[in-house]
Parts: sequence; structure tokens; C-alpha cells
Amino acid sequence: MRFLFLFLFVGISSVYSQTSDSTLNLQQCIEIAIQNNLTVKRSELEMERGRVYWQQQRAYLLPTFNGSVNHGLSTGRSLDPFTNTYLNQQITSADYSANANLILFNGMTIQNSIRQTSLAYQAGKMDFEQAKNDITLNVITTYLQAINNSDLLTLANNQLEVSKQQVQRLQVMKDNGAVKPSDYFDVRGQQSTDQLSVINANNSLEASKLNLLMLMNVPFSKNIKLQRIDAAQLPSTKFSETADDVYSAALSNLPTVKASELRRQSAEKKVKAIKGLLYPTLSLFGGVATRYSSAARRSVFVDSMEINTGSFIKTPTGNQPVYAFNQNYTNERLGYYNQFKNNYTTQVGIGLQIPILNAFQNRNRVALAKIDLSEARYVEENTRIQLKQNVEQAYLNMTSAYDRLQILTEQVDAFKESFRTATIRFNEGALTSVDYIVSKNNLDRANNNLINARYDYYIRTKILAYYRGNLSF
Repeated sequence: MRFLFLFLFVGISSVYSQTSDSTLNLQQCIEIAIQNNLTVKRSELEMERGRVYWQQQRAYLLPTFNGSVNHGLSTGRSLDPFTNTYLNQQITSADYSANANLILFNGMTIQNSIRQTSLAYQAGKMDFEQAKNDITLNVITTYLQAINNSDLLTLANNQLEVSKQQVQRLQVMKDNGAVKPSDYFDVRGQQSTDQLSVINANNSLEASKLNLLMLMNVPFSKNIKLQRIDAAQLPSTKFSETADDVYSAALSNLPTVKASELRRQSAEKKVKAIKGLLYPTLSLFGGVATRYSSAARRSVFVDSMEINTGSFIKTPTGNQPVYAFNQNYTNERLGYYNQFKNNYTTQVGIGLQIPILNAFQNRNRVALAKIDLSEARYVEENTRIQLKQNVEQAYLNMTSAYDRLQILTEQVDAFKESFRTATIRFNEGALTSVDYIVSKNNLDRANNNLINARYDYYIRTKILAYYRGNLSF
């Protein structure tokens, strides 16, 4: 047993270390999240529950077959099941029976219930697909956010390196009296600001990695690395489709829309199924039975003999006695096998059950089913309305992100040239440290905003792809 626990511990440890110490790409993160996420697992269980309900309704088309065996021991005055008379003795009895029943017609309730549960099962499949799509989109956006923060950390380190080089250069110049001390300390202060930017960027990166691992349901580890995506390689072309195009594709492809349609169709079949309960039920039944009793006896002929009855008849010669033949019988116990065979009975027939008055239960069930159908229609309509609103909002966000990306791209180009010129002038002593720092901060801020804009636009396009039903990575 200790070896078994040791084996399990080593296996689990190896899996954990493989996850916590390796470099994960986006596809691996999505696969792990789908496998581990509890929301996805619950959705899968709901889908399986729907499949069981569907299989159960299909099984109702089969005949029912049941058997029963009863053994009993009675003492005192009790009814003999063999002779149906009362005896004052200990009796051992047994009853065996087998019965079958097949529903021939019940208002198409079973058939409509099969269609109802089948549609509900298909809706459960769509919910499962929707859950996987949702977690996929969440992983993609969180993964990209982590890569975004990783690029920001790289940029912050580069900015810090520039500040360090300037501090080193000004340190030498200050010692030689070639630069004002205020310029030196201004740049040193900028270096501290850049160091804080590195710390903040690193904290943001770790927080985004934590969010990603929480979606994957994996313990957090600082050793986990994510495969980088170069922000400059992200698509920057304008999204070609309109919001109406995205909405039309979503109506055809999005699982949540299909699930609402299937549930509405399932509710329609449910109404028909319950209406069938208002009709008579025609069924075919049959059965076999036999029994045994320890009190069962039978008479067995032994012999016969001539005996004087005590009566006489008058004859011319006098009274003559009357003789008769008397047959002698003995009671013997009937064996188990003989009773089992001799008491064998069968029955077959057709039954008709007509619902007349049952406290209006079936009619009220029909009324409730119609309410459920109305609710399913409202849910379907609300799903379409909510989808339309979400698509329009997502498209608006994408358009804004694209416009912001274009402006920031131009801004970075402008601030690059401005900082290049400022660096040359500052190194030549023609520019103050304050102006140099302002120019550097403008470029740093523009670069940060550009990286955020690139990933933001890419995420917005992925959200629209999600609505179109062709989410990829």
C-alpha cells in the first residue's frame, strides 16, 4: 500500500512540476482550462444528465416485465392458500408470479416526451460548447493581457536602462564640473521613477498570470512562463465586416442562440406530451403465476373391501343383510414440484384506462407546460436582443480601439523623433534636464499606450470572432 501511495505521489508531483515549470503557449492554456475549469465540468454533467433523461424516455417504448417471489411462515389460525380454508397449524407458503405490460397508445405522450428530451439533450450539448467557448475567450483575453504586461515590463526595463546610461554619463560630467548638479539629480529622479515603473509592470504581469492560472484551475507558480507574442506582429488592419454581418453570423453559429431555440422547441413538445395524458391509455398485459403450501394434501387410494352396512332387505326367505364396497384412502403431502407445476396459471388481456376526474391534475399540468413554453419563447427572444446589444457594443469598442491604435502609432513616431532630437541637444548642453525628462516621459507614455492599444484592438477583434462562431488563436 505504501508503494501505491508513493507511485501516486510521484505521478501527481511530475504532472504538477511539468505544468508549473514549463513554458505554456496559448493553445496549451486553453486545453488545460477546458479540462480543469469547474464551470465547464458542470456544464458537461448537465449535458450527460439530459442524455440520461432522453434514454429513459426511449426505454418507455419497451414493455415492462416484473417478477415477484413471496415466501411466508404462519402459525395459529390462518388461511391455507391452497384450499382457501382456515387451519390452526403452522403453514409454509410461497407465491411466484411474472407480469408484462406494453402500452399500445397513450395519446402520443411517450413519443412526444422522447422528442422533448432529445431536444433538451441537444440544448445541453450547445450549453457545453458555449461553456468551452466562454472559457476559451476568457483564456485568450487573459493570456493576451499577460503578454501585454510582459511587453510593458520589457519596455519599462528598456526605459530604465536609458535612464541608467544618462545617470552614468552625467555622473562623470558632474564630477568634472561640466554639468549642473540639478540636471544630474533630475535624471536620477527620473531613474527612480523608471524603477518604480518596472516594479509596477512586474506586479501587473504576476497578477495577470495569476488570473490566467485561476481560469486554468492550476496552482500559481512564479516559474510558469508564457510564450511571448510580439506586439508589432499583431494585426493592425481594420476589421472588414459590419456589425450586422457579425450579428447574422452569431445567430447561425453561436451555441447559446441554438440552445435557446432548442429549449423552445423542447417546451413545445412538452405541451404535446402532457396533452396526451388527457387521452385514454390502451395497454396489453399478460402474466404467469403459481403457488405452494405446506398444508396441501391429496387423497391416495389404498384398497377396497366389502362391509356390512347394517341394513337389510326383506326377501321371501327372510331378511338379507346389505353389503357394500368401501374404498380406503390416505392423505399424503403434495410435493413442491407437483404444486409448482399443477398450480400454474396464465393470463393475457387488453386494458383501457380512461382519465375521467383526477382533481384536474393533467389539465393543470398542460397549463403549466404552456407557461413554460411562453417563458422559453421569452428567453429565446431576450437572447437575440441581448446578443444584438452585445455585438453592437463589441463592434463599437473595436472601432474605438482601431482609431486609438492609429492615432497612437502616429504619436509614437512623432515622439520618437522628438526624443531623438532632445537627446542630442541635451547631450550637447543645449537643453535643460527638465525638458529632456518631459520628452522622455512623452515617448515612454506613448510607447506604453501603443502596446496597450495593439493588444486591446486584437482582443476586440477576437471578441467579434467569438460572436461569429469562428474563435481561433
